[in-house]
Amino acid sequence: MKHQKMYEADDKMISLIRDNYSLLQSLGSFGINLGFGDKTVREVCDDQNVDTYTFLAVVNFTINGYRDFDDVDKLSIPTLMQYLRASHEYYIDFQLPFIRKGLQNALDEHDNLARLIMRLYDEYAHSIRSHMKYEEKTVFPYVNNLLEGRITNNFDIETYSKHHGKTDEKLRELKSIIIKYLPSDGLHNNQLSATLYNIYNNEEWLALHAEVEEHLFIPAIRWLERKSKQTDVSAKISNMISPSGTTETLSEREKDVIICVVQGMTNKEIADNLCISINTVITHRRNIAKKLQIHSAAGLTIYAIVNNFVDISSVNL
Repeated sequence: MKHQKMYEADDKMISLIRDNYSLLQSLGSFGINLGFGDKTVREVCDDQNVDTYTFLAVVNFTINGYRDFDDVDKLSIPTLMQYLRASHEYYIDFQLPFIRKGLQNALDEHDNLARLIMRLYDEYAHSIRSHMKYEEKTVFPYVNNLLEGRITNNFDIETYSKHHGKTDEKLRELKSIIIKYLPSDGLHNNQLSATLYNIYNNEEWLALHAEVEEHLFIPAIRWLERKSKQTDVSAKISNMISPSGTTETLSEREKDVIICVVQGMTNKEIADNLCISINTVITHRRNIAKKLQIHSAAGLTIYAIVNNFVDISSVNL
């Protein structure tokens, strides 16, 4: 029996399990081992290196659908990744084979309808594995790159979100056929009923798993993407404003060229103004770009302003 209540960090962990035995599976996915006595949720999470806020967010969401997370930035993305990865392993390595074994034991392999049921189940299992493997090979490495400060331009969480679906339609068809299929004896009927019960339970679990991804994981990654892009832009501006050692390496002539560029002069105008050749101007600009890693007139304008080469009031913005 499930208790519809909000659990908090100071609640006893054993109380959560007594109220909602289905959380036993979640404990394993978080890497939390049994044997925690009468410790609170916070104490158990601290002991087993699990972020308490994230654990409770998942627990309260899966139990009573609570999704009012104003502090999405407080969610621990590594903890969510651990939870999702472990859930994938549990489903792929245990639940899918377990259900298939139950179907094999309950069905007559020589019966055409039985073979159809097995084929439908295998197609369903394949689609689930493919989806989870996609997350393992594409989504999780992308998130790890974000966590390490590496921005990938050919993928974002919005791409994943648009293709993120729930349980395959094949499962609905499979359940319908199983319910209408009547084995010839009571033993096989009981076996098939038990397996069908497991299918329904796992369908519910898989739907919750998808909901956790949709309402916790994806928003957390959206926030991380925004933060990473802001950090990246800030770093570029910082390098532009105060690149380590670059101001000192610029020659006085190169500074003069920058000032001319900021004033909107062409290469010929710069050459005439500084009494040098156009080729020399081009060489100076190439050296400036190499030293500063700034390749646009706008970038040089910002650099010149913040390094006091020109007064902002004299620049035509």
